[in-house]
Amino acid sequence: MAKPGFEKIEFGSNQEEDREIKTGKPKKSSFFRSKKFIIPVIVILVIGVFSVITGIKAQKAYKSGLQLKNQAKIAYEAAKKQNVVLASAELKKTQQDIDILQKDIDDISYLGYIPLVNYYYNDIKHLLNASSYGVSAAVFTADSLIPYADVLGLKGEKSFIEGSAQDRIRIAVKTMGKVVPKIDEIESELTKAKEEVDQIDPNRYPDFWKFKTIREQIVTARALADNGIIAVEQGKPLIKVLPKLLGESEQKKYLVLFQNDKELRPTGGFITFYAVFRVEEGVIRIDSSSDIYNLDKSIRSHPPAPEIILDYLPKVYTLNIRDSNLSPDFVESMKTFNSLYEKSSMKTDIDGIIALDTNVLVSFLSILGEVSAGGTTFHSKIDKRCDCPQVVYVLEQFADQPVNRVREDRKAILGDLLYATMQKALSSSPKLYWGKLFQQALKDIEEKHIIFYLNDKDAQKGLEALNWAGRIKEYSGDYLHINDANFAGAKANMYVKQSVKMEYDIADNGEVNKTITVTYKNPYPHSDCNLERGGLCLNATLRDFVRVYVPKGSVLLSSKGSEVKVGTKEDLGKTVFEGFLTVKPLGKSETVYKYKLPFKLEKNSTLPVMIQKQPGTGTIPYQVYVNGKKVEAFNLIVDKELILKP
Repeated sequence: MAKPGFEKIEFGSNQEEDREIKTGKPKKSSFFRSKKFIIPVIVILVIGVFSVITGIKAQKAYKSGLQLKNQAKIAYEAAKKQNVVLASAELKKTQQDIDILQKDIDDISYLGYIPLVNYYYNDIKHLLNASSYGVSAAVFTADSLIPYADVLGLKGEKSFIEGSAQDRIRIAVKTMGKVVPKIDEIESELTKAKEEVDQIDPNRYPDFWKFKTIREQIVTARALADNGIIAVEQGKPLIKVLPKLLGESEQKKYLVLFQNDKELRPTGGFITFYAVFRVEEGVIRIDSSSDIYNLDKSIRSHPPAPEIILDYLPKVYTLNIRDSNLSPDFVESMKTFNSLYEKSSMKTDIDGIIALDTNVLVSFLSILGEVSAGGTTFHSKIDKRCDCPQVVYVLEQFADQPVNRVREDRKAILGDLLYATMQKALSSSPKLYWGKLFQQALKDIEEKHIIFYLNDKDAQKGLEALNWAGRIKEYSGDYLHINDANFAGAKANMYVKQSVKMEYDIADNGEVNKTITVTYKNPYPHSDCNLERGGLCLNATLRDFVRVYVPKGSVLLSSKGSEVKVGTKEDLGKTVFEGFLTVKPLGKSETVYKYKLPFKLEKNSTLPVMIQKQPGTGTIPYQVYVNGKKVEAFNLIVDKELILKP
């Protein structure tokens, strides 16, 4: 018998079952103490703790991301204000914030091992790495510019504050060779950035809701990385020889051609004046200046005129140097120019040719104000006699009107004006004009109002890569370049406005038919062209030789508006449609070309399009339609690439 207070334990029996029998109460479940219960609880607890920890770390990373975003904006604003010293400092702070965010992201690196999540985690890592390399390249660039802030008119240290403007430029050019090698470091950082961005697949992000914005930003980032490295790789040869081109070790001579865009020709305008510039240690001097007719007179024999001249330029039977820019490709035109220049008794050895048009003079005078040269005051304000900038009107007077002043004064006017313009800029404080002039020059180059052709092969290669050489580009998609040549139409391009409509008809089998409609309007009355009684023949009937450059192999289906039968030729790797039209004052003309592209589009593919602007032209409105639907509208100011989605 068991002792009081103790129960007898029977081995092999189940006490819980016995208790249930004796008391009539059900036994307690053992599930809560079983593995089936403990394991899920542990898993839930681990997931909960994991989520909390991840959430805390993710929140920390999010705050670091916001800080980085704000700091990047500050750096961008400093760069936009052209303050290179402040931009460098803020970029370095941005780099520090990137490092902090990278550390915060590393703290949740275990996300990189979770299926599906790991793709997005790794995208963040690649994007941060790319940002780090990109900012590093920007710092190299800013630090390279700091010593030249004063010379370039940028805000920052004034390394060359002592001495004249010429002294500051000389010092800048002499020391430039020490910082040019940094282009290799910049290229290296941009290459690394591109490699990181290329590993991000935008197709992982859905094309809807907020994901669409992320997807578009990734596509943009990849395009920027690609374009950045291409620009540096291709422009590097020019950058490396820049000190040499500026006369660092020996003087250089450049022939400057003034192309009158009011009398439009294939490379930007009729060649009116020219000047020979001598550059030594960055300081520019003008050796000589004359009008183009004197240069033509110095050539003893001219070759026969080409077919274009014979057909469309009345009473001209030889090829003159003033008409040598017949090819839309500036390099090809300058080869023709040089072949004639070599025969001139006025020839001097030159290191290249720089062409500029009236837009450059107008934009520079709009910054500098009035400039006096050759006893005449020039400015950019509108002259009521032509409803055009006064400098344009006065130069036209010098070129065309019979005057009593000595001929020598007329032929040297461009050189005098350019020299006076440079003198006013250089005699001023860099803060006053230099930065604005430098930025305006870059804008004019981008818009093809300034074009270069240099003898140095590396420099020319760099210029062509930057699209500063007026070349007709190779392109694998659709292509368009409309080129107009004013043959004996006075200065009517001052008044004629142009617009273009492109229409694509894409069939189910991928065949593409395209229609180009080009409209020319002249809303101004005819000028008084009687020069003897003091008239100035600016606006008259435009005689326009038109060439439309399209992809090689395109087939013309129909055309209308040309006053001659439209011809089809091949030139510069393109198929060319040639026509001729006239536009009267207060009149309008329109040409239409319908043609079939030499390729078919695959289903669901996009259509890349390159439109190249003619040098010397202003703003040209474009409209683009695909299968009857308007998809694009823009003003063509620089070369433009489109990606159309049929």
